[in-house]
Amino acid sequence: MVALTVAAGLALGTAGCGGGDDDKKPDTSASASKDRGSAPSAQEGKSEAPLAELKGKDGLLLQITSAQRDAGGFLTVNGQFKNDGSGSLVIPAELRGDETEILKHGTSLGGATLVDSKGKKRYYVLRDTDGRPLTTTGLTTIESGQTIPVFVQFPTPPASTTDVTLQVPTFSSGTIKISG
Repeated sequence: MVALTVAAGLALGTAGCGGGDDDKKPDTSASASKDRGSAPSAQEGKSEAPLAELKGKDGLLLQITSAQRDAGGFLTVNGQFKNDGSGSLVIPAELRGDETEILKHGTSLGGATLVDSKGKKRYYVLRDTDGRPLTTTGLTTIESGQTIPVFVQFPTPPASTTDVTLQVPTFSSGTIKISG
């Protein structure tokens, strides 16, 4: 009888801990994502001093706010499109590049590249197993004065490389400093 009571207690304790733990993790990560999305980071608050500002056509700007290495071997470049023009602008389809695999996944920043002049290498946007570029997708239009947050992931250059040139089709090039 004691063994049955202990077994029942352990089963309830495990179910209680496991179920409660699983329920809390998605809520916590979802609220953390929401919090991060709505609360600007210190870097975002300094919109007057982006790492680089690439100029496009008709007042379309690409402002780069960070270029961060992560432990997984990726370099994530964050920024925003900004429409400094007087009217609505269409985000150029040329941004996705001309590779067949990327073309079938819609408008993106898939045509962006990083150039490491010192290491004499060019880095292309990473893709998932289905060939989708690891970048913001679904870009269409941007209204006057509006900003749209964007990101692009590349393989990370060697730790000794701190400055790279970001090239995006139809935009001027810009040198950015890598952190992390």
